Amino acid sequence: MELFHEEPGIGERIARLRARRKLTQEGLAERAGLSVDIVRKLEQGVRRTARLTTLNALARALDVEPSALVGQPATFEVRSEGEQPSVLALRQAVSPVSDLLGDEPDPEDPPGVVALRASLRSTERIRRDGRMGEIGVLLPQLIRDARAVARDTTGSEAAAAHSVLAEAYQVAATTLTALGKEDAAFTALERSMAAAARGDDPHLETVGFSSLAWVLTKQGRLADAERVALKAAERIEPGFRSPPVELALWGILLLRAATAAVRLERRETVRELLTMASAAAAGIGTDRLDYATPFGPTNVGVAKVNFLVEMEESAEALRNARTVPALHTLPPTWRARFHVDRALAFADLHRDDGALTALLTAERTAPEWMRYHSTSRRLVADLRGRERRRTSPLTALADRLDLDG
Repeated sequence: MELFHEEPGIGERIARLRARRKLTQEGLAERAGLSVDIVRKLEQGVRRTARLTTLNALARALDVEPSALVGQPATFEVRSEGEQPSVLALRQAVSPVSDLLGDEPDPEDPPGVVALRASLRSTERIRRDGRMGEIGVLLPQLIRDARAVARDTTGSEAAAAHSVLAEAYQVAATTLTALGKEDAAFTALERSMAAAARGDDPHLETVGFSSLAWVLTKQGRLADAERVALKAAERIEPGFRSPPVELALWGILLLRAATAAVRLERRETVRELLTMASAAAAGIGTDRLDYATPFGPTNVGVAKVNFLVEMEESAEALRNARTVPALHTLPPTWRARFHVDRALAFADLHRDDGALTALLTAERTAPEWMRYHSTSRRLVADLRGRERRRTSPLTALADRLDLDG
């Protein structure tokens, strides 16, 4: 059974949306602040991929979310007979109708808080590894269990359950966003913030704002994303004696704000935020993993490479990529994304062999994640369009990603 079929390409989506808005190619280009040549080449399929800044500009001009242009798989992988995890399962867990209908409670006793925490840690690890199918099986049940414990207990046990529930909703939000379902992700984050307010962990609200900034960025709401991240960073701005976890969360928020700023093409702001984040990482002195998100010298180095790629400074990005320390300390999905950034830089410089090598490294690092990562899929499709050979490692990679054509 196939995982999914490739949807119409970016160009066809843009053309359809443009026609619905009764815009000419010239009118769309003017509204997006782009050259008409870019719009024309995308629609004609001459270009099969585009910078995120270009996609965001087109999405704003067409009044859609960026994922509507690039396309995203809507279901998880079918892993075994009778077990078909999907986006629907996550949607049902995040927004159940049982509260509205007053359904009978689950007759099975919910787990204790210790078991809930263990399940959360396991689920977070699976998400970081990019094992998307397993997330579709495990996360909905974790959310249901945490809701049950939070509902049926009181005092410290209820507060602990609400904290687990808040983190589980955050994992759901990042997973749904990765699958292009930003609407459901936003709902998950709203529920996460409500649960965090009743929990026993004062850092969860900050983590929620960090996740919210990322979801808003993926929605193309870049100014909102930057504002959310910076406001949250201002609230917790640490001092010299602050614990490392607070420095890490502050640094993560700065990188979230920088991610939005780079797509707004505010280069000076990006450099300022990166300098502050680098200082926070140096203050910690090592790489940490807090609330399923890494921060430290390595992640700041990886973020800098990403920003340079976004700013089309590809040669500089590759030079910096060679200096990133201790890459092995990052979770697989972070490492894979770093190699995709390297591939983007190589491709921009028309060094397609280097791009392919980097993509194959990303695939070895997080193979299942690669099949859902839209940027990776677009880049492979673009490189394949430039290649003349019928069979090659690149066409084999395209086959493994289930790219049609």
